[in-house]
Amino acid sequence: MQIPELLAPAGNLEKLKIAVHYGADAVYLGGKAFGLRNLADNFTTEEMAVGIAHAHRHGVKVYLTVNSYPANEDLPALEAFLAGIAPLPFDALIAADPGVIQLLGDIAPQHTIHLSTQANSINWRSVRFWEGQGIKRINLAREMSLAAVAETARQTSVEHELFAHGAMCISYSGRCLLSSVMSGRNANKGECSHPCRWGYSLVEETRPGEYFPVMEDESGTFIFNSKDLCLIEHLPEIITSGVASLKIEGRMKGIYYVAAVIRTYRAALDALKREGSDYRFRPEWLEELCKISHRGYTTGFLFGQPEDVGQEYHSDYLRSHLFVGVVEAMNPDGTFMVAVRNKISKGDTVELMGPGMRNDSFTAAMTDENGTPLATANPNQRVKMLLPEGAAVNDLLRISR
Repeated sequence: MQIPELLAPAGNLEKLKIAVHYGADAVYLGGKAFGLRNLADNFTTEEMAVGIAHAHRHGVKVYLTVNSYPANEDLPALEAFLAGIAPLPFDALIAADPGVIQLLGDIAPQHTIHLSTQANSINWRSVRFWEGQGIKRINLAREMSLAAVAETARQTSVEHELFAHGAMCISYSGRCLLSSVMSGRNANKGECSHPCRWGYSLVEETRPGEYFPVMEDESGTFIFNSKDLCLIEHLPEIITSGVASLKIEGRMKGIYYVAAVIRTYRAALDALKREGSDYRFRPEWLEELCKISHRGYTTGFLFGQPEDVGQEYHSDYLRSHLFVGVVEAMNPDGTFMVAVRNKISKGDTVELMGPGMRNDSFTAAMTDENGTPLATANPNQRVKMLLPEGAAVNDLLRISR
């Protein structure tokens, strides 16, 4: 059984290190421009070099996203950016725009190119076209069913990458679904009723009859929400389809999300490799994924067109646990330095999250850096704590809400 690569998001250097610690096979990151997550912290060229060195020391690959669609006026800056990153030993560059891909071939011909999901590769002929352009891996469109993914793998020779977990916008792979949801007319088949151009207002439940217009700023609006994608229960079928890489969405998410998701999928993939035909899904894996902030889970289009509860467009975030700290260093006296991210009080029941689904609960007791006992620790403090045996740098701490 060929176990696919587990590909993790790295929105900054800290997230990269957390992804490596919790079991990613590869990470993807962006520079300060020309990616599709420009609101993430992202990486300077110097930070890229540090991140690549750290990942490669641990046998983890690093991919750079250059998957925006630049306008003419963006090209000089893009060329300068690519010239700056070309010497870095990335394992692949991720692009979508044909012009950018051509430019990568001119400026950084030594680098492997992967095709972004933004290129909307939804059938095997499209994949075969890009294969002819020298692309080595295709991130398939999220509208594809598992049967279509398997057929595409049979018809083509490149590697295929599939999103396995994370947030999904209303416009999957750059194609809007509003028309299908709100009027039953499929925009992807030329039947769009343009509901994105209709007028909308909000009504707050305690203020009936008061209508507030939906406003938009330069970052967009925040009204239409899909459930989050979660394929943890379907890994055997996905692997059988021939997928080479499972991609986790989330460069805008925090390190708690990265740690919880990566360690869970790592545990499941390792069990698949170890157990083969005797593999069984563990309910605790899904329970772990439900402990992070999410909007309910769906399998998206993997098993057919989502309908009714398959897509919930006004879903609320669900949160059962609170991330409170990250282990930064071990002290000579056997305690650990913990960077506090949310309030911890003496006597709290805290859970230490380690790789391999290791969870150890303990009662919080802490001192400041000088050894003075503390009743509470607040965000941005660094405190000393005695942690359960086996604790390690980059382990995270959380408490039940």
